[in-house]
Amino acid sequence: MSGLVTMGETMAQISAVNLGALSSNREMRLSVAGAETNVAIGVCRLGGRATWMSRLGEDAFGELIRRELRAEGVDMVVSVDPARPTGLMIKERPNALRTHVRYYRSGSAASAITPFATDVIASADVLHVTGITPALGPGPASAVREAVEVAREHGTLVSLDLNYRASLWSRPEASSTLGHLAERAHVVFANPEEASLLVPDGPVEEMAQTLSSLGPSQVVLKLGAEGAHSMIDGQIRRTPAVAVPVVDTVGAGDAFVAGYLVEWMAGESPEKRLSTAVLAGALACTTLSDWEGLPYRSDLDSFDATDSVQR
Repeated sequence: MSGLVTMGETMAQISAVNLGALSSNREMRLSVAGAETNVAIGVCRLGGRATWMSRLGEDAFGELIRRELRAEGVDMVVSVDPARPTGLMIKERPNALRTHVRYYRSGSAASAITPFATDVIASADVLHVTGITPALGPGPASAVREAVEVAREHGTLVSLDLNYRASLWSRPEASSTLGHLAERAHVVFANPEEASLLVPDGPVEEMAQTLSSLGPSQVVLKLGAEGAHSMIDGQIRRTPAVAVPVVDTVGAGDAFVAGYLVEWMAGESPEKRLSTAVLAGALACTTLSDWEGLPYRSDLDSFDATDSVQR
């Protein structure tokens, strides 16, 4: 097996169809949501291969997640827990300016994640982990640490997206755990606020350089509408953003990561990795969804088409 391997919790997602307070909405939409599976789906849509490892409840939500990932071509190494439920996420858009997310994941099946089979990680090109999984509890944190060590032992690239979730743990807790993971990672993704968990806040150029000094040879700071700033193998790069009409930014960071990593696995240059990343992230902002709007390779190829209607 080759390609990208990732691990973490994916939840069922209930979201209001219309703008406004959730309490006044009566139309709801059922989907699935998880940063790691967003990356896995993004990689598959761009022509790569991806495997997701996790734990799900023996319930309808767990089956929904498995069905959606099978449809997207994501391979799975998943155990089913008959005693714990699949986690749930509620997404609300009270107005066009804000999105509120609430988690119901305490005691979920994924909170009992334990170390996975090492052969899947050992044979992968990339192990991608995030700062979300170790925040779920001691078991998941231990599983992530062990996965990273297995990857390094077998020459698998370790990718870390800091992906800080304030509702899951405090900044001091996150700083300690993520600092250790960043030292062991080859690639680190973060936005400036997340990077400030590990290095002093300041100009992005200084933050990237200081993050790189911790150990990773590739540091990529996601700057949203300003593109990206990176330090890759000691070389600084600034990649401009792609201008698009923004509908929803949720999932854009995961699309960015998928674009970068799929090009790394294809042996492309840093410039190509970054240009694909910013374009994939931009296109993800043009739809109202976490992963459903993640671009395919054909979307990237046709982005500059002058005719908005394709016949």
